Amino acid sequence: MTSLDPALARLARGEPPRVVDLFAGAGGISLGFQRAGFRIDGAVEIDALAARTHARNFGHAAVARDISRTEPEDLGLAGVDVIVGGPPCQAYARVGRAKLREVADHPAAYQVDPRGNLYLRYLAWVKALRPLALLVENVPDIMHYGGRNIVEEMAEALDVLGYDARYSLINSAFHGCPQMRDRVFMIAYRRDLGVSVRFPAASRFMMLPKGYAGTRSVALKHIGPCFVPADLGGPHLPGPVTAREAIGDLPAIAGESVRRGARRFSEFSAYAADAEHSGYTRLMRAWPGFEANSGVFDHAIRALPRDVPIFRAMRQGAEYPEAHETACRLAAEAAARQGIDAETDAYRALFARMVPPYDVGKFPNRWWKLEPDQPVRTLMAHIGKDAYTHIHYDSAQGRTISVREAARLQGFPDGFVFEGTMNPAFKQIGNAVPPLMAAAIASAMMATLREAAANPRLAANPAA
Repeated sequence: MTSLDPALARLARGEPPRVVDLFAGAGGISLGFQRAGFRIDGAVEIDALAARTHARNFGHAAVARDISRTEPEDLGLAGVDVIVGGPPCQAYARVGRAKLREVADHPAAYQVDPRGNLYLRYLAWVKALRPLALLVENVPDIMHYGGRNIVEEMAEALDVLGYDARYSLINSAFHGCPQMRDRVFMIAYRRDLGVSVRFPAASRFMMLPKGYAGTRSVALKHIGPCFVPADLGGPHLPGPVTAREAIGDLPAIAGESVRRGARRFSEFSAYAADAEHSGYTRLMRAWPGFEANSGVFDHAIRALPRDVPIFRAMRQGAEYPEAHETACRLAAEAAARQGIDAETDAYRALFARMVPPYDVGKFPNRWWKLEPDQPVRTLMAHIGKDAYTHIHYDSAQGRTISVREAARLQGFPDGFVFEGTMNPAFKQIGNAVPPLMAAAIASAMMATLREAAANPRLAANPAA
């Protein structure tokens, strides 16, 4: 085995592939890759709290780094086998096809156009480290931004760098996540490995709601030759993990019991003693390396006193127009009980206290009450400022979801610790790749890398 590429030689000896996570956030991709047997050797993340979260959970220095000013040698890495990450889509959108190719010939090309700095920095790290493989994750709009398929152009740039790349549009609900989250994943392998890109087979099956199907159909109109259709399974597979299966064992919180103020994670919440368990909740409690013995410390929610009665009265699955109508009805009932006449200042003041002021014609899905027997909608970073998109399905509680419930719905185990207070933690969770989705991708990549390490042709001639 002495003639093997050093990275392949390590794999042939049974050592775990070494990963560096760029744009790492809290570590959703890292956690999934770790679960699949990879070793997380380093991360680059500019947000200080997210960097601290990643460091705390993966055991490296908690240093926030700007990738535009960070070189691979700054991390002191002994060797990198796989690069993973999701450069922000704004960077892709500003970089032309010629600029993507230019980086292959000029290592400092990223300095020429700072608007595309982030994606070009990812390419620069690939060029510098020559990993065996890489993973890129992004939103579906990357396939039809301004009439361009940016991810297809990325594949072209990687081809110049000596990589075979393929991408797919995958919904995490098909891979054991209790969330319907469409994202583009691109996998690439160094061409000299002689392997093909394979994406994971679905482990769950569902019919996506109309809104998701419509978004997918728009994105898929713009695919290029490097696109690979995702496996969607079939009715023979188990159904998706539901909201109730994901968070139903966590203790109840009455919405009106919460007072305003910063939410820190110092209060312990014991698991509900009489709760029913699913395979998912057992995994979240006992994830190797992130076990939680008897409860959690971040089961914290926002204080939204005006909206507690609305949350309770809303129908499961209802959106903002119905919530607004419900609020108007509750206010009218309260006015009648109090003998307040319509068209009076007192009546208007009562409505102002009880009815949200948002226009029902704008952002109708700004509010949404979870359906207990379905996966939830996509968690976004905006949940750090506004959690109305995920109102708890249990009307008796009358509240939005907690930080720990958001983490569960994203797939973070209960022993995974988030740095900061409630709002930054919500943002870190919404920005993350679901760890179970990342684990499914990582398992497919592990199998391919092990196949390459066992290839006798490469052992005889590693440059072939």
